[in-house]
Amino acid sequence: MFGRRNRLQGRTDEQLLLMREAGLLVGRTLELLAAEVRPGMTTLELDRLAEDFIRSNGGIPNFQLVPGYSHTLCTSVNDEVVHGIPGARVLEAGDIVSVDCGAEVKGWNGDAAFTAVVGGREAGRPEDLALIDATEVSLYAGIAAMQVGGRLYAVGDAVEASIAAAAERDGLPYGVIDEYVGHGIGTEMHMDPQIPNYAVREAGPKLVDGFTGAIEPMITLGGSDTKVLSDDWTVVTLDGTRAAHWEHSVAVRQDGLWILTAVDGGKAALEAAGAAYAPLDATA
Repeated sequence: MFGRRNRLQGRTDEQLLLMREAGLLVGRTLELLAAEVRPGMTTLELDRLAEDFIRSNGGIPNFQLVPGYSHTLCTSVNDEVVHGIPGARVLEAGDIVSVDCGAEVKGWNGDAAFTAVVGGREAGRPEDLALIDATEVSLYAGIAAMQVGGRLYAVGDAVEASIAAAAERDGLPYGVIDEYVGHGIGTEMHMDPQIPNYAVREAGPKLVDGFTGAIEPMITLGGSDTKVLSDDWTVVTLDGTRAAHWEHSVAVRQDGLWILTAVDGGKAALEAAGAAYAPLDATA
């Protein structure tokens, strides 16, 4: 279903350091946006902030390199899962917004996303806060499942197991989106292999030292069925329930993992998930 490539491509240390430049720019852009998002602003205002920051720091918004797409971000609000187009929509307190961002620097790419409550956590419904937290935890569970010599599709197994545990704990009917998946990343934003964010029967190819991929679970407060709106981009839940989306670009190294799009390299989150943190330099 997802292809049977016998061997994944690894990156050299030099290439990983270049990818870190792109990833760190994405991480810092998302950090800026998380601090700026507020009631009364439009999704297009967020997009302009992101483009200005990326370009002023030597990057190219790589979403704009996707044929037919002209924005820096995807901004998906409430029942929108992914690929929401920035525009005149005014964000309101209590909305949840998923912000997906990518940048290219020196020919290498980063891609990451977060979901937040507009107006801060105090403005959020309890079930929305639980959804956002469960999705973020499942992201790191999937990342922590990656190791040299292990199987790629262990990512989806770990994500689904994490969400199943969260559903039981929270008493909420979380749905795992299975129509959209993660992907390899490097000299292009979207590369082979596809990386399912849910359990599949196949084990997948073996992970190699230097492999880089984008892991991105998308979870709902209901069913997993979606539809695409008439703009041919925005994906919404079929049952109208809210959705969350978290993503990071990750490097798999012999000694552990390096989250290229996390400002701290993923140190705290990886240690919390029981995974080894293995940056290439002490300032990562």
